[in-house]
Amino acid sequence: MNNIIQMCVLALAAAFCAVALKKYAPETSAVIAVAAAALIALYVLGEFSPLSETIRSLSEGTGIQSAASVLIKTVGICALAGFTSDACRDTGNSSLASKVEFAARITIVISALPLINTVLTTVKDLLNV
Repeated sequence: MNNIIQMCVLALAAAFCAVALKKYAPETSAVIAVAAAALIALYVLGEFSPLSETIRSLSEGTGIQSAASVLIKTVGICALAGFTSDACRDTGNSSLASKVEFAARITIVISALPLINTVLTTVKDLLNV
């Protein structure tokens, strides 16, 4: 609980500083916003490790390692793409942010292909029985 409070305080402080400096130094304002977002993202990525280990250990007992792997990759891709696209929007590059989001969607589909293949093969086998 303390960690989320610290992240919110950091975000609010950075937002206030960015707004205050936007009129006089817009470049510095954008740097402050992106730096605060990067700090928060680094913290969240550090917290992601125990989550991924828990998902892996739970999946080992059920035999669905590929599904857990896809889930972990998807969460990572979403987090990274979300951070990057938001940073692009903060600096006024909406077009670039849209391209990052599109690339993330394609990457998620590509990473899920083995799982999709397994599901389709299972359905095919069930229909042939």
